[in-house]
Amino acid sequence: MSEPSGTDTETSARGNAFVQSLERGLAVIRAFDAEHSELTLSDVARSTGLTRAAARRFLHTLVELGYMRTDGRLFALRPRILELGYAYLSSMGLPEVAQPHLENLVSKVHESSSVSVLDGEDVVYVARVPTKRIMTVSIAVGTRFPAYATSMGRVLLAAQSDEWLDAYFERAELHALTRYTTVERQLLRTMLEHIRTTGWALVDQELEVGLRSIAAPIHDPAGEVIAAVNVSAHASRGSGEDIRNELLPHLLGAAEAIEHDLRGSRR
Repeated sequence: MSEPSGTDTETSARGNAFVQSLERGLAVIRAFDAEHSELTLSDVARSTGLTRAAARRFLHTLVELGYMRTDGRLFALRPRILELGYAYLSSMGLPEVAQPHLENLVSKVHESSSVSVLDGEDVVYVARVPTKRIMTVSIAVGTRFPAYATSMGRVLLAAQSDEWLDAYFERAELHALTRYTTVERQLLRTMLEHIRTTGWALVDQELEVGLRSIAAPIHDPAGEVIAAVNVSAHASRGSGEDIRNELLPHLLGAAEAIEHDLRGSRR
């Protein structure tokens, strides 16, 4: 991960209200993920760019607060860390509203369904109802994927302004995740324009070989796109056209039902 800002100039540029110690504490938490569930003090210092002394203070503070555990050498997150994410999810209201509609959708199409939001250059899963596992990567609430390579990500990118997309394509690192992944910026822009017109996106084995996914936007009561909902299916289910014909009507119905309940929940 990137090294936390540490110079006086960078801190000054962010303003006097910026709390650098909080930034560094969050960097320590983000050093842990599915591939790095247990880390030593040296590992954390190396990953975050902190000194060993600073990393030690942050780690032991998190242990004392109950967000981490340690055996004296290795550190790991504890379940209490989920409180930080649940606070955001609860404030949204979206996961609770969407969950029963995802369950209903999955019962009809017998494929996994998820809801995600855009966070920077990634989509983050905020609700999910799985069926059989069709990906080599395990997906759960909190999982992140690059937006450009996912159906939900493209729906969410298509909802952004042209100015926002200009900045996105300047900074985004577009890597081919499979031999099918589209990484040409102009072609992606053309795809996003098409999605704006159709109102849905289909991604064919661009995130993982053998996986097809179709997504639609979820609008808030003001008409703004706040999230996306998808259905994922194994390529053996049929062609992209088959997936669209079989799954899209049910998907659009679920998106509309979620939007209807969101309007009701905010009256």
